Amino acid sequence: MMHPRLLVSDVDGTIVRHDRTLAPSTIAAAARLRAAGIRLALISSRPPGGLAVLRGPLVLDTPCAGFNGALVQDEEGKTIAEHTIPADACREAVARLEADGLDVWVFADGEWLLRNDRAAYIASEQRSIAMEWRVVQDFTPHLGRVHKVMGSSPDFARCALAASKLSNALGGEAAVLRSQDYYVDVTHPRANKGEAALAIAQRLGIAPADMAAIGDMPNDLPMFAASGLAIAMGNARNEVRAHARFIVADNDHDGWAEAVARLLG
Repeated sequence: MMHPRLLVSDVDGTIVRHDRTLAPSTIAAAARLRAAGIRLALISSRPPGGLAVLRGPLVLDTPCAGFNGALVQDEEGKTIAEHTIPADACREAVARLEADGLDVWVFADGEWLLRNDRAAYIASEQRSIAMEWRVVQDFTPHLGRVHKVMGSSPDFARCALAASKLSNALGGEAAVLRSQDYYVDVTHPRANKGEAALAIAQRLGIAPADMAAIGDMPNDLPMFAASGLAIAMGNARNEVRAHARFIVADNDHDGWAEAVARLLG
């Protein structure tokens, strides 16, 4: 596939740099896609509000998906698909992540809830998602409509172990994914980037075979599997690289623009 009709892109570690900004080369590459008639859609672990801030610079007119696909919105911000985590799975995820020493965040009913306002990564996450947080003493009253539970820690090995243990404990009740080395993401089992990519493609009338995907982390692999062509960033893990048709430079060295140049040939 030389010229896809749709490119679905991860955000952090992919289309934005490590400082969470868009490179001029990325904005120019998005314009080249538009000129070639190729649609661009964003699928991210961020809440939808964290994607809205990118719509203007990238001139997007497509649906987007937040929370690893738990919430898909059309180009006007209206919900077209939604998956919330079962309350029992939420309770178990919160309890197990806290027991493993991670700071827990809950995204429920449009709110970002947390118990420790001194946790690592709050400031950087807030810059990314353009969302205020609220401290609560107990998550229990808020577990009825949760799009994502997150665990965070600067101890990457602790996060990896916690994710593995939680995935085994929850089984099919929820999906446990890694969007960053310092995060553990818990969503509904059908809330994954592959399902979201297929929903967006269907909305746009584009066959999955005519869709390309680009990303850097394991939570991008379902998106790769759903697409006709997978592209890994240079900063991607080896397990992600292994599923890609080709690999480009990292997100701080114009990798996303390189991917577009190769797609356009």
